[in-house]
Amino acid sequence: MTTRIWHGRTSLENAKDYLQFLLHDGTKEYWQTKGILSVKVWQRKEEDCCHFWTVTEWTNIGAINGFAGEDYEKAKYYPEDNGILLEFEEKVNHCETYNRPNT
Repeated sequence: MTTRIWHGRTSLENAKDYLQFLLHDGTKEYWQTKGILSVKVWQRKEEDCCHFWTVTEWTNIGAINGFAGEDYEKAKYYPEDNGILLEFEEKVNHCETYNRPNT
């Protein structure tokens, strides 16, 4: 299993609306891609901004290619991100993921 982690930041004023976007249309395409296992949205507010992470689990890198394309390490953005995100990070992080059995 592989975990893909994307990060973005908004102003505090845009945080509530951006969270709603991520929970609905901003993560819809993940669920339409073969090989997706889970989608989580993390949020952390700071004094002057709000951080967001989408943390997705996939069966393998091939499944991520189905979502992100051949250059799967490149961040993917949507038109709704324009004017909301404070910057556009070029890359996302990928980690091999292991589940510990409950024994």
